[in-house]
Amino acid sequence: MITDTDYSSLCQSLAAITEDIPYETANLANACALLWEYMPNLNWAGFYKMTDGKLVLGPFQGKTACIVIEIGRGVCGTAVFEDKTQLVYDVHQFPGHIACDCASNSEIVVPIHKNGKIWGVLDIDSPITGRFSEKDKTGLEEFVKILEKAL
Repeated sequence: MITDTDYSSLCQSLAAITEDIPYETANLANACALLWEYMPNLNWAGFYKMTDGKLVLGPFQGKTACIVIEIGRGVCGTAVFEDKTQLVYDVHQFPGHIACDCASNSEIVVPIHKNGKIWGVLDIDSPITGRFSEKDKTGLEEFVKILEKAL
């Protein structure tokens, strides 16, 4: 099972394709495509944006997804509530997990900020239990820092 990701190349690619591009949806869509291309063993990669006090589905790669997530619910809502990356080894052990895709077994969610406030989250799922590591956490937090500059 290959789970290693070249985060240096991934982040360089994101910086290159978002530089001087003022279109949020286009940047988010391309960011999803990069994640899908660079990261093996995923079944969902995308964004939820804060809208009317809730997380609302944004651009993504993968199967259809939950459209609205309340703050504090599931892994995404918990990431916003705690303003902290959630690295979940086994989603079936996460209290209140929202099963948008029953094939998902592990998940990582990184809060995204704009103007000092939570803008939304990057959400990535895998069918492999334990797919995400501390290296993934560090690499994806760097990826989000680059993306925040393009929002």
